[in-house]
Amino acid sequence: MQSKAATILGFSLILGLAALGFLVQQMAVKFKEYERVVNVKGLAEQEAAADTVIWPIQFTVADNQLGSLFETLEQQSGLITAFLQQGGVEASAISRAAPNVIDKKAQQYGEGDRAEFRYIASQTLTVYSKDVAKIRGLISAIGQLGRQGIVFNQDPYQNRVEYSFTALNELKPQMIEEATKQAREVALKFAQDSQSQLGKIKTASQGQFSISDRDANTPHIKKVRVVTTVEYYLSD
Repeated sequence: MQSKAATILGFSLILGLAALGFLVQQMAVKFKEYERVVNVKGLAEQEAAADTVIWPIQFTVADNQLGSLFETLEQQSGLITAFLQQGGVEASAISRAAPNVIDKKAQQYGEGDRAEFRYIASQTLTVYSKDVAKIRGLISAIGQLGRQGIVFNQDPYQNRVEYSFTALNELKPQMIEEATKQAREVALKFAQDSQSQLGKIKTASQGQFSISDRDANTPHIKKVRVVTTVEYYLSD
């Protein structure tokens, strides 16, 4: 008799737990159905002046004698270095790469004996500086060295001046605040249009910061950009 009663009690408990689990599941599903959210994005953009510049200066020399070729390279390299130092560039900010020499007669395919000069050499001096304004002034003035026989390589791809902005951490707090504020304004407008009340934030994510040139003609001015994504609860 006791065994039968225990069996009935156990079976009743199983049925009760199963019913409770079903009710909890249905309540969760029902709650999910009534959960309303709005997903919005906020954008913040700001212009900033570049604070670092890398300036490669490449020049070319041609000669029929290796000895005089290297003498000319040394002389012209010295003229460029003197010009930079007179303009306020520290010697430690100037680096010199090894010259690249081409022997026209040694080339299997080329001008050979028809070349006016057997040897052509190029050398690059690179300036690394935090004083962007000063270097930009020197870039505009270095052409005057052409009067002293220096032939500069003006290839915009191989000798492109690089400007960068490294103080991003100083802008981050303000820009994130601005982007988040804009996202909330968009969410409030959506809630108003849908006759709802804007609730608390459900989720939020900060997008990656991007730094790009403002345009092709002003690479020393950067455009800093960030997009934040925020999800808000809505209620009637």
